[in-house]
Amino acid sequence: MIDIRRNSRKALADSQLQKNLLLTLSKTMAARNQVVAEVDNWEALRTHAQTVKAHTVANLGKYLETLESRVIAQGGQVLWADDAREAVDYLLDIARRYSATKVVKSKSMLGEEIHLNHELERANIASIETDLGEYIVQLADETPSHIVMPALHKSREQVADLFAEKLGMERTEDVERITLTARQVLRQHFLTAQMGISGVNFAVAETGSIVVVENEGNARLSVSLPPVHVAIMGIEKVIPRTEDLCVFLKLLTRNATGQKISTYVNFVNGGRRDDERDGPRDFYLIILDNGRSQILKDEYLSQTLHCIRCGACLDTCPVYQSIGGHAYISTYQGPIGAILTPQLLSMDEAREHPFASSLCGACHDICPVKIEIPHILLKLRDQAQRESGGKASKISAERIILQIWSWFMQSASRYRQASWVARRLQPLFIRTGKRFPVGPLRAWSEKREIPQLATKSFREMFVAEEGEK
Repeated sequence: MIDIRRNSRKALADSQLQKNLLLTLSKTMAARNQVVAEVDNWEALRTHAQTVKAHTVANLGKYLETLESRVIAQGGQVLWADDAREAVDYLLDIARRYSATKVVKSKSMLGEEIHLNHELERANIASIETDLGEYIVQLADETPSHIVMPALHKSREQVADLFAEKLGMERTEDVERITLTARQVLRQHFLTAQMGISGVNFAVAETGSIVVVENEGNARLSVSLPPVHVAIMGIEKVIPRTEDLCVFLKLLTRNATGQKISTYVNFVNGGRRDDERDGPRDFYLIILDNGRSQILKDEYLSQTLHCIRCGACLDTCPVYQSIGGHAYISTYQGPIGAILTPQLLSMDEAREHPFASSLCGACHDICPVKIEIPHILLKLRDQAQRESGGKASKISAERIILQIWSWFMQSASRYRQASWVARRLQPLFIRTGKRFPVGPLRAWSEKREIPQLATKSFREMFVAEEGEK
């Protein structure tokens, strides 16, 4: 079972990580809030996207079949994979068919989900990440810590040390020089790779178009320079029409990176035509299930698959802001990871994920497709409780506390008596500076201001005022 509690303690003790999280997430949220405020009909766009996603998921088979027929009509090939193993086998088979010893990859969370780099390396095929953040993570032999910003956990100084060690460049903290070095190294890989692999942001059923959104141009090179391009997508990435895409792009780029539009929006419609000079000769689309059909069986939980991977729920989540992505030890982190991981894996493997949340609701407020993440978390917590049979002591302790609280709240007299006692005992637990002096809540209170109870309750003040009248 993934131990998020232990990993969280390590993350909280890492002062450099805390600094990196605060700096990057505060900038990202400020930029996001600014560009969202400029859109007068933002809530209407969210509602439209929610409706489209709900409709698509409810009619997923129909739209996937339409997508398949359009891709084939454009000369592409479509492969259906039930699980990660089958998807990897398809990719390895294509690589062998083209005698590929090197592949270039644009950013893909699905690639992380099926551990694609590891599988390619096992087959003696060099796999090069071309997104700068992913490339940094790959050089460091780490996993991404964020859906959109994979190297979020690293500072400029840490990246400078990494490039000096791995690429042999003179150490510098000049971002432009670091980026130029990465560009020079990656350009040679683009020119010598035999296969390009990309993820899919959206797949438009109406036209058979594969849409890849990026800012660096690396995805465009990955899908156009090698002789073969393989795109991998989860079954949930399909949308019905190009008209819908306009709405999703407006939501995605603003929520993900705080931009009005990303630098590049790539449309892939099969391989190179006879009258075209550029592009891959052949195009393959691998459509992967990998547990998603199981999620569809529950009408309420199926909205998990509405996610467009903007990462905004991570940016606004107080838990993610405190512990970062690696504490989750899973492909998907933050609130979306907390609900998606136990459904893709199992509750036994990811039992702690649904509890890695304060249930503040910020994730739902910011979600561009209005996924009811807090309520899904509660449903998964209930499932975890039922499957554990009440044996998990920490979860049981929480239940006992809530039962005690419920007992006091069910009686007006008990509530008044408890409040009276709490107000008088308060000075023993909260000292000057509003910090718990001892106990497990001491660390919790170090970065939070503990609200003090009023010396008199509202009822007491109301009675006193009425008495004076």
